[in-house]
Amino acid sequence: MRGSLHYDRSGFGQSELNPKLKNDVDFGILNGIKELESGLSKLGFDNEMILVSHSYGGLYNLLYARKHPKKVKSVILIDATPSDFWNEELLTMRDNNVDISVIEKPSGDYYMNVNFNETMRYVRGMQFPEDIPIMNIFPENSFPGFPEILSERWLKLHQELGDDSDDVANIIAKGSRHAVFQDNPALIINSIIKAYSKTLDGEKQNKLLQMALDNAMELSVESKVNNRSEQDLNALGYSFLANDELEKALEVFNVTTILFPDSSNAYDSYGEALLQANRKAEAIEMYKKSIELNPGNEHGKEVLSKLQKE
Repeated sequence: MRGSLHYDRSGFGQSELNPKLKNDVDFGILNGIKELESGLSKLGFDNEMILVSHSYGGLYNLLYARKHPKKVKSVILIDATPSDFWNEELLTMRDNNVDISVIEKPSGDYYMNVNFNETMRYVRGMQFPEDIPIMNIFPENSFPGFPEILSERWLKLHQELGDDSDDVANIIAKGSRHAVFQDNPALIINSIIKAYSKTLDGEKQNKLLQMALDNAMELSVESKVNNRSEQDLNALGYSFLANDELEKALEVFNVTTILFPDSSNAYDSYGEALLQANRKAEAIEMYKKSIELNPGNEHGKEVLSKLQKE
């Protein structure tokens, strides 16, 4: 695995429209995949790739991974469009509310919209190939201004993606909106680092995970005022627990309580890790603090009651 590439689709960002294409239908997503393949090939990216995408770009990841499963090491989806989201009812609703005629032509936005319905029908029912690890990051409410029928369906399909596959790990970006990478950049950065670390041998992986920890701590300090990186540190701590790296997990959870002293969840998580380390007395203190900050922490009360009876 070598280097990284930020790719703008034809007509978006810094990429111009393909001058060889003449008809609206020529600018559909299948041609977009061909252009992606061509760009990757010319730059020498043709193996062991980690695909990262946001929103509509998730469909590009889906189609590329299905076409080239052996080239893809893992996928990171950032509130990506679920392939089954746009059913016929919602497409009709969209047609009644989106006026394509007011969109500048020619432009990437125009061609995406004019081909939108056929794209959504084409990808409907498609799933990622099995055995490709997927990190699916999404907020609890991607579109707070949208009708409830849309936001609830979006969330439900994201949750089901992780529930229905052992290869998919769902991560809820609490406090974020659709553009998670803007609201919680630490979460995205460390998710990519974590995915990359799994392609390395043990020694290199440990060094990279330590860098991820340092990065998470630094970003947490910078963004402490809006409390956005607490969840990132918490997720990192649990990733160490899952990998049986208890000492690293304890360090992360301890740092989290220092950076976020008013967080009930931070103390609860630290208490859980302390229990795994057989440090019962310290765990009791953490659970007491967690419940003091959040008297509604019923799980913490149950754990604390059990510990005090032992």
